[in-house]
Amino acid sequence: MVEAITPMEEDFAQWYTDVVTKAELVDYSSLRGFMVLRPYSTAIWENIQSELNKRFKETGHENVLMPMLIPESFLQKEKEHVEGFAPEVALVTHGGGEKLAEPLCIRPTSETLFCEHYSHIVHSWRDLPKLYNQWCSVVRWEKSTRPFLRSREFYWQEGHTIHETAEDAVAETFRMLNVYADFCRDALAMPVIKGKKTEKEKFAGAVDTYTVEAIMHDGKALQAGTSHYFGDKFSRPFNITFTGRDNKINYPMQTSWGMSTRIIGAIIMSHGDNSGLKLPPRIAPCQVIVVPVASHKPGVKEAAEKIKQDISSYARVEIDLSEQSPGWKFAEYEMRGVPLRLEIGPRDLQSEQCVLVRRDTGEKSIVPLSDLEREIPRLLDDIHMNMYKMAEKRLNDMTFTAKTYDEFKEIFEHGNGFVKAMWCGDRECEEKIKEETGVTSRCMPFEEEHVSDTCICCGKKAKALVYWGKAY
Repeated sequence: MVEAITPMEEDFAQWYTDVVTKAELVDYSSLRGFMVLRPYSTAIWENIQSELNKRFKETGHENVLMPMLIPESFLQKEKEHVEGFAPEVALVTHGGGEKLAEPLCIRPTSETLFCEHYSHIVHSWRDLPKLYNQWCSVVRWEKSTRPFLRSREFYWQEGHTIHETAEDAVAETFRMLNVYADFCRDALAMPVIKGKKTEKEKFAGAVDTYTVEAIMHDGKALQAGTSHYFGDKFSRPFNITFTGRDNKINYPMQTSWGMSTRIIGAIIMSHGDNSGLKLPPRIAPCQVIVVPVASHKPGVKEAAEKIKQDISSYARVEIDLSEQSPGWKFAEYEMRGVPLRLEIGPRDLQSEQCVLVRRDTGEKSIVPLSDLEREIPRLLDDIHMNMYKMAEKRLNDMTFTAKTYDEFKEIFEHGNGFVKAMWCGDRECEEKIKEETGVTSRCMPFEEEHVSDTCICCGKKAKALVYWGKAY
């Protein structure tokens, strides 16, 4: 099976497709642009959900469920919002065999639904804040699609909160961005750059959009999560008002923030290698795979099953008792990205030991069976930290600085990566750079750095440092 994976150095796009299909993450639906998430990728997503849900609830958020369909008139209420999503909206025009009086949009995002709900339940400053999150799928009619990275239907969480003051809403926006950054580091072993989107790249209808940007093996950027501050741009058209502490009528301030199944694509492209997936232990559906060697020999199968049962109290573990050869099994679970492989055979039984093999480095160690409860959690943590360090080194190695437009273009002519360069703040320069190089602004980082005095494109006085890159 591994021989069927195209080396990433030869064709990265084909490598990605091979891994996605060979690891049985998705199947292609007969409906173009729609994917079937198979059990393995669904289990990864469930672990991501579990980890994020814990973080959301620790910060006071509650899960809700909104309708799938949005009256078309709702989207029309916020001009920038409708202009941003109109090309991607799918409409329902008939129901029950009859034409509907008003077309209904299949939600591309749910700001407008939350706004209608808030207008019903928010009346006083005592009703605020409302800290809500929704797990659902959305539909956006993309022209070109790839599994996880861009599909017409995808799964995500979308947080929607409403606040008494702008200060509270802005604080929420940054708090949730930090939740995403910490999650990427602590659960996905993925370093990210935190920053603010430019006006051109911000979410349709937002006052400000903030992002966490990751870099993939091929040097392309991937937006891992975003957090948006809306001010009162939605509450005014939806007439959401409340009586303030001063007994006057006020408009509340809003935020939204989201992370989608696109993050699974990021995991694949950030950590994978030419043997297949390499899953971070904290979201891997199976953290340890037990592979009995010569399972037909007396006591081997029974010992392997006992080991699996013992490990299940402190790690997610599976056992392969199939009749496939050990070599086939080793390649199979490497390809599926299982962090640890435990091999046990007749000689191991005699010595009361087993062999542990790390997916991240391929390193083998002989471990007494009595030490597994201590050694397996230690190794899983060490694998996580090593995967993070490897990804962090790649981020550093693929981050460049350009002071002139010629330097900027030369970097992207020879490869990809993040390029730090100064920008004047004019949209015209941003659009020119994209048109001439295919490169977009990824973010203006929070960590300020001054690499030159002038804009990379026009030579005028620079206003901000920008991370630029080609992106998925």
